Amino acid sequence: MLGLPDGVRACLFDLDGVLTRTAEVHAAAWKETFDGFLQEWAGDHHQPFVPFDIVKDYTQYVDGKTRADGVRSFLASRKISLPDGGPDDAPSAPTIQGIGNHKNELLLQRIKEHGVRAYEGSLRYVEAVRDAGLPRAVVSSSANTAAVLQAAGLADFFEIRVDGLVVARDGLRGKPAPDTYLAGARALQVAPSAAAVYEDALAGVEAGRAGKFGFVVGVDREGQADALRQHGADIVVSDLSELLDPR
Repeated sequence: MLGLPDGVRACLFDLDGVLTRTAEVHAAAWKETFDGFLQEWAGDHHQPFVPFDIVKDYTQYVDGKTRADGVRSFLASRKISLPDGGPDDAPSAPTIQGIGNHKNELLLQRIKEHGVRAYEGSLRYVEAVRDAGLPRAVVSSSANTAAVLQAAGLADFFEIRVDGLVVARDGLRGKPAPDTYLAGARALQVAPSAAAVYEDALAGVEAGRAGKFGFVVGVDREGQADALRQHGADIVVSDLSELLDPR
């Protein structure tokens, strides 16, 4: 009924791009943030302005990672080094944390203006998982996970939430390290080998594979099915509803 192998007794879901239509909102907020920074950097250093690629750069360097790790990864790809700064840095500060805070500001503004929608197929699938009696967790790098779940009407479907706030509090490494998914499995009191991970990000499926989870489902929203498999997905679907009605 759920498209899972025997022995899977718990399900751990990424949020953006798996459950909710917020991955595109994140990507747009990142592009606005990085393009503003890169334009200023290019002018100050007498270099050509090369904009942030909302598909390639987002997928390769940012998607699935914590804000700070995403900033570091992308800037490293452009050979730009900045100080980390602190979590309370102003959004205008030329630091890793400042850039991340600017992106978060833009993201919250977009969510406030446009709201959050769950994928219909994902909602049907999570309802089926609940009805089957399997425990469920959300595992996301976003510090806004609780607000997004609430806005999308999904908050009551999950017993456990491991998000960006938990990452900071407990000193967990972000994806592609398996720490957050392992924390979710511990909280659900299940061994990783008895849990399934659902991810749309390359870093996320890598995390599921690195944590030796029993089943890793790649959700292909961006035409990257082959890459999801190469990074560790056992199966790739374009929507979770496919697992309810396998052809």
